[in-house]
Amino acid sequence: MSRQFYMMPQLNRMSQEEIRHYQEEKLRRQLKYCYERSEFYRAKFDNAGARPEDIKTIEDLRRLPVFMVKDDERRSAQESLERFGHPFGMHLCAPVEDLYLTGTTSGTTGIPTFSYTFTEKDINFIGRQLGHRISWAGVGKGDRVVFFFALGIYATTMTLWGLRGLGALPIDIDARAGTDLLLQFIELTRPTYLACTPSLAEFLIEKAPKTVGKQVREFNLKGLLTTGEIGIAIPEIKKKLEAQYGCRAFDYWSPCGNCMGISCDSEEYHGLHATAPDVCTSYDDLIDPITKEPVNSDLDGAVGEMVHTSLEREACPAVKYAYGDVVQIFTKECPGCGFRGKRAKLIGRADDMLIVKGVNVYPAAIKDIVTGFIPDVTGEMRIVLDSPPPRVIPPIKLKIEHGKHLGQHELEGLGERIASELHSKIKIRPSIRFVPPGSLPRETRKTPVFEKQYELK
Repeated sequence: MSRQFYMMPQLNRMSQEEIRHYQEEKLRRQLKYCYERSEFYRAKFDNAGARPEDIKTIEDLRRLPVFMVKDDERRSAQESLERFGHPFGMHLCAPVEDLYLTGTTSGTTGIPTFSYTFTEKDINFIGRQLGHRISWAGVGKGDRVVFFFALGIYATTMTLWGLRGLGALPIDIDARAGTDLLLQFIELTRPTYLACTPSLAEFLIEKAPKTVGKQVREFNLKGLLTTGEIGIAIPEIKKKLEAQYGCRAFDYWSPCGNCMGISCDSEEYHGLHATAPDVCTSYDDLIDPITKEPVNSDLDGAVGEMVHTSLEREACPAVKYAYGDVVQIFTKECPGCGFRGKRAKLIGRADDMLIVKGVNVYPAAIKDIVTGFIPDVTGEMRIVLDSPPPRVIPPIKLKIEHGKHLGQHELEGLGERIASELHSKIKIRPSIRFVPPGSLPRETRKTPVFEKQYELK
């Protein structure tokens, strides 16, 4: 490769087969370390009838069962709190006194966990990788990045280490401060990039003219950095954001401090590029989200739930951690940038999956189809649930904002067209209720996809 796709120079000179062997060397060392340092991982290996020395290849790793899901991590944290007086879990492999930085998950679906806990060595390595990933969007020395997420102890804060490592200046504003303050800071600091959720970036298109008397294009940004929910993977959302802001929108992520990926500078969306194969095996280990059986992630187009295993981490390494993200993997060279490693397109969360008359449905698939009807719809929608998921008694209920230009007499026909398209592509026949544009709440953090009516009963 002529371009420096990876942070480690030697990886850029390797074939994909050589990169796999490099990963496997690191894997063997990491598993031995975890087995020796954590009774949690010793028990997991022993229960699986395996020892670290049995796992020599990625293929061997795939044959291991899942060691951890979110609830396991919560139980691990509770046990370590009761036994040792700390919340970092029984899977903590480094001494507590060596911990340098910690961050929690958002806790939106349960008790927060300290998944993002690092030693100084960890954060120096992982922070640089987080920064390298963002450098794909052109961020570098002298750039000012308005960073608008929940801050403090939360996971997204980790990216700030990477930005500073690039020589960029993060202008970090806690999302709980509200969008009025965000827009005032954009006016004052004249940033070159904005990092936020894609739904927030959409909301600012409407909000900016009312608050600061400017269109978002007048911010003169060099790029948008979006994460936290499915956004620019949906063609209409990518097109809308880039047209309104006048710059490229990039999708990035790093769930559980692993799986670092970013989309490339391309007109079309070609997935999250695996920019750090030396950090984890996440793109190489998939399971069926229902049966939990291995899925061959070396096949182009493979779909499954990602399983994370860290390759270089001291504090809280992940080993066979099914974090809940269901992805489609692409193994062919990226047509947008020439990247030859793996790419992933996020399909949805395993815990967001709905089952309608035996059909597995992900909210992102519904939204992808609905946004195809912009400008007759705004793109904002909710799935209304009368009972807890995943099973839904048909018809599935959708609440969709219609476009400003449509009259009431036009909504019936629009509903029929949307319903027909949903049935054609994902085999569901929904009940659709249209609501006025702007009536569905926009969130400064992740915008909810479900309206849980059963919680109000």
